[in-house]
Amino acid sequence: MAQSASLLSRIVASSISATVRAGKIIRDVMSQGALNIVEKGKNDLQTEADRCAQRCIIASLSSQFPNITIIGEEESSNCDIPSDWVVTEVDEEVLKLKLPSNLENIDPKDICVWVDPLDGTSEYTQGLVEHVTVLVGVAIGKRAVGGVIHQPYYKNTDNDVVGRTIWGINGVGFGGFSPIAPVDRKKIITTTRSHSDSNVQAAINALHPDEVLRVGGAGYKVILLMEGKAHAYVFASKGCKRWDTCAPEAILHAIGGTLTDFRGEYYSYDAKTSHPNVRGVLATAPGENHQWYLSQIPQEVKDKLKQ
Repeated sequence: MAQSASLLSRIVASSISATVRAGKIIRDVMSQGALNIVEKGKNDLQTEADRCAQRCIIASLSSQFPNITIIGEEESSNCDIPSDWVVTEVDEEVLKLKLPSNLENIDPKDICVWVDPLDGTSEYTQGLVEHVTVLVGVAIGKRAVGGVIHQPYYKNTDNDVVGRTIWGINGVGFGGFSPIAPVDRKKIITTTRSHSDSNVQAAINALHPDEVLRVGGAGYKVILLMEGKAHAYVFASKGCKRWDTCAPEAILHAIGGTLTDFRGEYYSYDAKTSHPNVRGVLATAPGENHQWYLSQIPQEVKDKLKQ
C-alpha cells in the first residue's frame, strides 16, 4: 500500500477492494441456496450473506486501520474468518487523488466507518438482486466524507464482468459511474418498497410526482438519483440507520446532490451518535432545489418525525 497517500484515501481505496470481495461472498451464498434467514424485527431480516459480508469487510479494514472506529449493521462475531476474506488490495486510482489540506492529516480517532454489508436484504431473499448494494461510508468528525457502494449483481453491458463499484469523496472526486441529470419533463420520486406508512405516503403526495419508484435499499435509491432515474428520494419514517446513509450521502454530495433529514439538517456520523435516522431521509439529485422539496412537505409530516 502506498503509505504516502492520505489516511482517508487509503481507507476508501481499501474499502473498494473489500466491498468487491464481499459482493462475491453475497453471490456465493445465494448460489449455494443456504440463506439461513434470521428475523431481527418486523420487516428486518438478516441472512448468512449479511453476516459473512460484514465479517469480510470489517476484518479487512480493521487489520489495516486498527485505530479507526468501524460500526457494522450486524452484531460482531468471534468466528474464524477464511484467509481469503481478509482483503489487502487497494484501488490505485483513489490512492493517486490529491486531497485538500483539511482532509490530508486526519487523526484516526476522528474517523468512523459505517458498514452495511448487504443493503436490501428483503429484496435479496426475494430474488430482486438488482436492488442489493454493499455500503461503506467514511465519516470524519460528524460529517460523511467518503463512500463506497458496490452492486454485486450489476451487469456490465460492455463486458462479462458482474458487479460495479461506485465511490466518492466529498469535495475531491468520484469514480465508477457517470452522473446523469434527471429529465425535466416529469417529476420522479423513489421511496421504500417494503417499509411504507401513512406518513411516507403523505410526504410523497405533497410533491405531486408523475411517477413513484418503490425499490429496496437506500444505496440503490441514491444510485437512481445519481443516474438520472429519479429526482428525489423521500422516506418520511424512522426506519433508516446511519450505515444505510453514510456512504450514499458522501457520494451524492461529491457529485452535487444533497441528503438531509426532513428538517434540512445533516445527520451526524461520529462514533458516539445514535444509529437510527429518526427524522427521516430526503435526498435530491444534482441540480434539484433541495429547499423546494423541504418546503413542500406538510408540517404535520415533519412533526411526526420529531424525537
